[in-house]
Amino acid sequence: MAAKASNFQVSCVPKFDGDYDHWSLVIETLLKSKEYWVAIECGFKEPTPREQVTPTQRTNLEAMRIKYLKTHNYLFQSIDKQILKTITQKEFAKDIWDAMKVKYHGNARLKRAQLQRLRREFEILEMKEGEGVTDYLDRVMVVSNAMRNCGEVMTDVKIVEKILRSITENFNFVVCSIEESNDTVAMTMDELQSSLLVHE
Repeated sequence: MAAKASNFQVSCVPKFDGDYDHWSLVIETLLKSKEYWVAIECGFKEPTPREQVTPTQRTNLEAMRIKYLKTHNYLFQSIDKQILKTITQKEFAKDIWDAMKVKYHGNARLKRAQLQRLRREFEILEMKEGEGVTDYLDRVMVVSNAMRNCGEVMTDVKIVEKILRSITENFNFVVCSIEESNDTVAMTMDELQSSLLVHE
């Protein structure tokens, strides 16, 4: 009995922290892996009392009810109590999902404004004196990933070239060395970070 209990694993349900794009991606993947995504994608509708239900349909209906309840459970676990209070009147998992999307995904105009702000932030990013390579690359990647989440195409080439242009002057000889010995078009972020860390 103890051996069976130790094999049981509880799924870790990510909590919504305000980053809708990340949360929706993780929850969607989780629900698809459990085969519950159908409750969101297709919704769920109980038959009316007048509808004739065959034994096969009844079996399918019971299975769908279980999926629906489990999907609700995952959504309730992942959404903060204060947010949940504003959407508990939603009867179906699909309604909860749609309410979260409307509330937190943002409209196109808001995304464009956010993207403009991020583009400016990306353009003016520069390595500070005394800042470590890892810390600077982390700052660049945070902005780059935020831009990607807003729909911007951010290739490794664009990011690599930005970093090479904006690191401090004491890395000038490293930049020249990298540009002469490597094809920056084919260079990955990991390769760049490795080269810079060696020289640091």
